[in-house]
Amino acid sequence: MLSLIPTPIGNIGDISLRAIELLSEADILLCEDTRVTKKLIHILKERYNTSFKENQEFISLHSHNEQAFVEKLEPSFFEQNIVYASDAGMPGVSDPGQALVSYCIEHSLEYDVLPGANAVLTAFVASGFGQTQLLFFGFLDHKGNSRSAGLQKALHNGYTTILYESPHRLEKLLQELAQEAPQREIFLAKELTKRYQKFFRGTPKELIEQVGKNIKGEWVVVISASQTQSESAISEKDILALDLPKKVQAKLINKITGENIKEIYQRLL
Repeated sequence: MLSLIPTPIGNIGDISLRAIELLSEADILLCEDTRVTKKLIHILKERYNTSFKENQEFISLHSHNEQAFVEKLEPSFFEQNIVYASDAGMPGVSDPGQALVSYCIEHSLEYDVLPGANAVLTAFVASGFGQTQLLFFGFLDHKGNSRSAGLQKALHNGYTTILYESPHRLEKLLQELAQEAPQREIFLAKELTKRYQKFFRGTPKELIEQVGKNIKGEWVVVISASQTQSESAISEKDILALDLPKKVQAKLINKITGENIKEIYQRLL
């Protein structure tokens, strides 16, 4: 069968007993990066005195070859103990793994997914925004209209929204947030579960000052929810298509989204 195993996102102690057991009994380990998985297994052997099956096979399976790999699979491949492990966190969440699950479902093959370390939920709880609903957007597109459209969806959907961001684009994202939603409460989690884990919370401009040049590492960005969007049949796009002054458009958009009128007006400008 196939087992998808979440791996620690920083602190090795977060690995589960079930994950160790399945890793040790695997015939074949599909790895986002074989070097990372081999290093994890080496640590488990040294620190927890874990015994692993001899002659385990390691196969690289990452975002660039996942689809081609799955297309060549035969159901008989899963007659062995197959484990998929991403570099860190939950497989299938901004990491490969979903294509393998789909293959198993399509061919009526047995599979299992272990619960475990996950940066999205960890940051969501740590933000303290008091919501029970969230949207996860992963990484926004790097530039262009698709990035602008993605940011607007992240800001104005009525839910706490979580993004991943790389260190060399974090400052750009904060500047965009400062322009689009200057009063919105934002939470930043840096290097979750690692030695230098840090949390930051405030408006975008406050965060720019707090973070400063200390941007190295992996970041999770939690955007507090805008006011709940109504179920109106009229969309913002419909309003913008009308030949109306921007102040009037801003007031109408406020009626269907609950967003602050001044923020809407500045965005339209």
